[in-house]
Amino acid sequence: MLDAVRLLTGTAEFRNLFYYRLPRARFFKVLARPENTLHILTPDIGPGLFIQHGFATIISAESIGANCWINQQVSIGYTSSTGAPRIGDNVTINAGAKVLGDITVGDNAKVGANAVVIKNVPSDCTVVGVPARIVRRAGLRVDEAL
Repeated sequence: MLDAVRLLTGTAEFRNLFYYRLPRARFFKVLARPENTLHILTPDIGPGLFIQHGFATIISAESIGANCWINQQVSIGYTSSTGAPRIGDNVTINAGAKVLGDITVGDNAKVGANAVVIKNVPSDCTVVGVPARIVRRAGLRVDEAL
């Protein structure tokens, strides 16, 4: 219980996720304010989501799998009125990345810093660049278009 109190009072990103998962916990918002620039608008989030620095981060995916890691200034969302990304399990999305549109990011994928992802990312791949390209597949170095 002490660890939960320590996280609620000391970690804004944890507070946002806590308030998202427990909407009836509004009372705590008076005691520990959420991060104002972290917006979580995803209906289905798996366990173990870690938001390292939630500053200027928008998470509006169709679903997010288990044990995902999202850094600061990440935008995950729509390119039109329909079709948000689906994020698989164990996905890492690094600082400043944009994951946009009706796409799927496969399990164990990594999205590099400032990458712009607008096409499906296969499982076990690392993508970087604008537009994003696959630079690692199943641990081996490659250079492939998405």
